[in-house]
Order: sequence, then C-alpha cells, then structure tokens
Amino acid sequence: MGEYFLELKGISKAFPGVQALDNVSLQVRPGSVHALMGENGAGKSTLMKCLFGIYKMDAGQILLEGEEVSVINPLDALQKGIAMVHQELQPIPDRSIAENIFCGRYPTKGVWPIRWTDDKKMNEEAQKWLGEVSLNMDSKTKLRELSISQMQIVEIAKAISMNAKLVILDEPTSSLTQSEVEKLFAIINRLRERGVAIIYISHKMDEILRISDEVTIMRDGQYIGTWKSSEMTVDMIISKMVGRDLTNVYPPKTNTPGEVVFSVRNYSSTLPHSFKEVNFDLRKGEILGFAGLVGAQRTELMEAIFGLRSLEKGSVELNKRVLRIKRPRDAILSKIGMITEDRRGSGIFGVLSVKDNISVSSLNNYLLAGIVLDDAKIDKLVNDNVGRLSIKTPDLRTLIKSLSGGNQQKVIISRWLANNPDVLIMDEPTRGIDVGAKYEIYQIMINLANEGKSIIMVSSEMAELIGVADRIAVMCNGRLTGIVEGEEANQERIMQLATQF
Repeated sequence: MGEYFLELKGISKAFPGVQALDNVSLQVRPGSVHALMGENGAGKSTLMKCLFGIYKMDAGQILLEGEEVSVINPLDALQKGIAMVHQELQPIPDRSIAENIFCGRYPTKGVWPIRWTDDKKMNEEAQKWLGEVSLNMDSKTKLRELSISQMQIVEIAKAISMNAKLVILDEPTSSLTQSEVEKLFAIINRLRERGVAIIYISHKMDEILRISDEVTIMRDGQYIGTWKSSEMTVDMIISKMVGRDLTNVYPPKTNTPGEVVFSVRNYSSTLPHSFKEVNFDLRKGEILGFAGLVGAQRTELMEAIFGLRSLEKGSVELNKRVLRIKRPRDAILSKIGMITEDRRGSGIFGVLSVKDNISVSSLNNYLLAGIVLDDAKIDKLVNDNVGRLSIKTPDLRTLIKSLSGGNQQKVIISRWLANNPDVLIMDEPTRGIDVGAKYEIYQIMINLANEGKSIIMVSSEMAELIGVADRIAVMCNGRLTGIVEGEEANQERIMQLATQF
C-alpha cells in the first residue's frame, strides 16, 4: 500500500444551474481520521456521493491503494471496502435492527437450490455489532421504536459490520448526546488502530480538532487546502470555510420580550414514560429555549402541542383564548407553526420544487373563486420569502432536495412564515448546518422575535441555547425541572437540571 489509501483527483460534478464540484482533490491515509469541512453547499456530501457511487462524476479519478477504480453504485462501493453513514438517515422503520444492519446481504442457510434467511445467525451477528457500538438493545427491536440518535448509532454499527477499509461518517454526531459522542469516538479510535481510513464530516469544531488527524476544507465546490489538525484553531477553520473572519458566532440579542401570549398547563401524555405535568409560559417577542438530554421528551411535548400526539390531560392558551388542538390542522389554523427535528423525513417534500415547499401550507389563502390557485400571488409570496430569508436557489422550480441543508431549512421556515404564525416551534433548527448558515438562522429567529413572533427553540447544543434564547426551560425524563433566565444560564446549571431525576 502506498502513502494514501484513497486519492480523488480532479473531481467535477454539475447539476442543472449549479456547479457542485469544480476540480476537487482529496488524499486520505490508512489508519487516519480525515476531517472534510466547509459550509453547507460547499460540496462535501456531493463529493462523498461521487465516491460512494450515488452520483456519477462528470470528470476525475478515484484511486484506491494506488489503483484507479470506477465505482458504479453503492453496492460496488461496499464490495470495494467503502462504507458510508449518511447525514440524512434512511431507515426501514417496520424492520428489525438486525434486518436494517444486514439489508441486502442477509446470511442464508438451506439446501441447494433452496435457501432462506438465517434469522438466528443474523440476530446473533447484529447483537455483536450493537455491543461494538455500546447500544444496549435487542437486535429484534423494530427500528420505529428507536429515537433518531439510536437510529444513527445503528447506521454506524451497520458500517463497521462490513469490515470496510474506508468509512465515511457524514455528520455522525448531529443527534448524539455527549456520552454517545464519547462512545462513537472510542469506536473511531478502534477502527483507526485497525488501519481503517475514516472521512469525518462535521460542523462541530471541537470534535474536529479532537478526533481528526488532518483537515481538508472546501468552499463553493472547490478545494481550499489540507492541514494537520494539530496546526489548526477554530478561528482558522472558520475563516478558511467562509472566506472571511467570523468573529461573532451568535448575533446580538435585540429583541425585547413582552407580555405572556402563550401558556401550556398540565400537559401530560397518554404514554406511561413520556412527558407529565408540564407547565410553561411564552412571551411575545421571546425566544424560549428547551434543553435536555436524549429521552427528556422535548420533541414529544412539542409534537403534542402541535397536535401530532394524544394527551391524557392539559390545556393551551394563545392570546387568552383556550385552544382545542386535536391535529396539526387545528394548530395551523390557531397560528402555530412547527419545524420538525427530522428535516429530510418530515420537513421537506424532496420531489417538489422550492416554490411548492414554501407555498404548500398556505395554498387555501390563494384560491380564486374557491377552486383555482392564483399563481401570480403565489409567485409573489415565494419571491418575497426567498428574498427575505436570502435563500440561495438557482430557480423557484429547482427541486428542494438539491439545495444545501441550510437553504432547505430556510425554505421550511418560509413555509411557516407564509402562514404568519404567532408561535413558531423550531425543533433542532440548526441540526447539520454549517457555522455560517447557523448565524443566518439565528438572525432570522431574532428578527422574527423583533416583529413580535414568539419562538420555542429545542436544541441539543447548550452553547446555542445560551447564545440565542432569552430563557431556557430544562426537561428531564418527561418533567420540566426548571427554567433558567438568559443572563443566569450556564452549562453547569443546565446540566444540573437536565440530570435531576
């Protein structure tokens, strides 16, 4: 084997209206962790999809162990020793953990010519790999019973079960708690010791500097450079990513919360181990953060408020009016919007255009004679929102799935702004988004608060909550254990409340 296990040379890839990759090169050594960084839209995921055979590159070479290869499709990539854990999970919810891990390569038994799946062997093997990633669950458990973070760990178990020589991890910690991150790092270190090459894509600077050996930075589909991680600082990485100095990670808080406009009282789930007796108030023009560890039931609470989950008891008031929310339509008509945690799974409509994704929740407002859509007014609505939120898209007819994660998130925010909500619930609004796009999302939130909108922000990043929220409500095991005023908030106090069993 030469100095590099993988060499990408002169990779180019274009989509209609977008040059996603422009003569990009990358070299990865065996037994090393190589961080690939850049803003959303820089081309990181596109480059990895070319390597993994999801996209066919327009130009360039792929060399494995010094030999030029052609990767036809993901199965071909796996057979060549390349595994990939995608940022946007694609689970099969009604199949077991074991079936998800071994999908497409089930162990079989039987007598020729008749063979069938060896369920016993499959479950035993899957249980072994779950042990490798410290996920204490039965391999026969249906995937729909798992949280997003647990699904992500299953994907990592699937990747390492293939005994790959190169593992691509695209935002692997975006839904993991700190303890789960530590487990992942232990797995990565074991793989590194075995000589496995790892490409690690993340926007979390502290993780990059801690786990990686080298850092390659991309910007606008082009290769900027590669450096030893030990020689880099957070400020240096950010400057090279965005092409300028970014001194403030969070915009200044210019909003001034007013009177209470939204109240939740005694919210309790019908499920035995979910949220119970939750009470909180939200003020006009306020950003109220919700913190907690995985399993705290923050998302479940928000989904219940929005009518996606059933209640045992509880009431909600908006502008001193008691609301009866049985389904999302009731919440929308009551001027409540919700941006979900899983952008790909329950946020965007990937096969529809930017225009359709922005206008889909407010089409009833643009009917002529109650039957025909007023296309001119819809175009104006969409154009206004694209300009207002600085959404980067080649055209309004561009499919949303071809946009970067940050621009997809802006489209989803625009969808709810088209309904002019009084309360906007934002569940993990910056998950999988780069530092520059995060700043823009934060600024949008503060601008909305300045307009008198009230925002509930659920986040797993304590620094983000402290930097943006006016107050922080903390949950643990379905209970609201305390609310911290913004000026009193610190990570130690939040963690105390988040572990107050």
